[in-house]
Amino acid sequence: MARRLQDELAAFFFEYDTPRMVLVRNKRVGVVFRLIQLVVLVYVIGWVFVYEKGYQTSSGLISSVSVKLKGLAVTKLPSLGPQVWDVADYVFPAQGDGSFVVMTNFIATPRQAKGHCAENPEGGTCTNNSGCTPGKAERKAQGIRTGKCVAFNDIVHTCEIFGWCPVEVDDNIPCPALLREAENFTLFIKNSISFPRFKVTRRNLVEEVDAAYMKTCLYHKTLHPLCPVFKLGYVVQESGQNFSTLAEKGGVVGITIDWHCDLDWHVRHCKPVYEFHGLYEEKNLSQGFNFRFARHFVENGTNYRHLFKVFGIRFDILVDGKAGKFDIIPTMTTIGSGIGIFGVIYLLVHLLSPLPSRVSRGVLLGNHTSPSLEAAASPLSGSSSASSQPTFPCCSACSPFTATSMPERPVYTSLWVSPSTIGLQPLPPLLDALAKVTSGSLLPNPSGHFSPYPAQPISL
Repeated sequence: MARRLQDELAAFFFEYDTPRMVLVRNKRVGVVFRLIQLVVLVYVIGWVFVYEKGYQTSSGLISSVSVKLKGLAVTKLPSLGPQVWDVADYVFPAQGDGSFVVMTNFIATPRQAKGHCAENPEGGTCTNNSGCTPGKAERKAQGIRTGKCVAFNDIVHTCEIFGWCPVEVDDNIPCPALLREAENFTLFIKNSISFPRFKVTRRNLVEEVDAAYMKTCLYHKTLHPLCPVFKLGYVVQESGQNFSTLAEKGGVVGITIDWHCDLDWHVRHCKPVYEFHGLYEEKNLSQGFNFRFARHFVENGTNYRHLFKVFGIRFDILVDGKAGKFDIIPTMTTIGSGIGIFGVIYLLVHLLSPLPSRVSRGVLLGNHTSPSLEAAASPLSGSSSASSQPTFPCCSACSPFTATSMPERPVYTSLWVSPSTIGLQPLPPLLDALAKVTSGSLLPNPSGHFSPYPAQPISL
């Protein structure tokens, strides 16, 4: 028992098994096999390693954005008179960050004061006082109804309200846009990012951008791709939209700052890439982008306000990116995955390749055993005589091999397949035949155990 346990432990620690290999001499199978190997090799090296950088570990970023705008515009409206518009007037909010609006057009309702007046017909019309419920406010109402039906103009009667009078009438949008000069406004973006995993911090004011360069540069995707100063007209143009059309009713433009950095190189190579996207469709049910704001003032003890319905372009600044750096763990994982894919190739080729239909020259197939193997096996199975030990001729030039010359430990056989004798055959009979022949299960050794004999070339 102890001896057996010792042998088992020795076999466990000092022996290992390898799979049997079958060499198939077939041009079509060989070409298919190499082509599949080439495809897998290109995928693993070209896509996984080079393009996807499978040897790196990655980190997301945290970001902060602030903006400044510069520019002036002038309007001359009868209701307001000459007006000069600067950053404090046309940028909302005043301290823009990742999202802000630049006013490009507006409808003004000047000098509104609290009082009683007829509401806009959009809130509903009436013919007598019974159609106006006191204290009620409809969805589109501009004040609280008093219960009276009054004339809005010579044709239409509406309910009287208590609110800011006169009421706003926004049916006619100015065309062209009143603040067309906004196309030449400049936008300065400051962006700071950090990759916390690698403890790397960067700004979009990279090494190539200095004070002298900042004074004269304007962003251009090919001439000045790192300049952080943008002309609004160029931004809208690069987003695929027309500024004049967009300025009339407003819209939304996205500015993306991409930081995709390979930290295996020096950090100065980590630079931002700017892209622009139009987020507005003219076919939307609710077209454009607008909101309202008011300027309040007091005159002779009465509170007044100028009401503005603002049409503008909303800019959303989105920061995206990641950094990668070499790491041994993802590298080994990727290599292991590639090796595993190579292992699948053999199974795939077996499914696609033609299978032998017959086995000749002394190979077992189905229930038929070759005479040479039967003759070799029969003496061992029923006789212990040394004179009846089998011989295994391999060729005319070889000396016969006898069972008495076998080594103490079996040597695993190899199988040579002759292409001249390979045909088509269903898989189970073939595998059964090959397994029996190559494993030596038909040829018991003198000790009574079934084990392989030394390698003999078998022609199929």
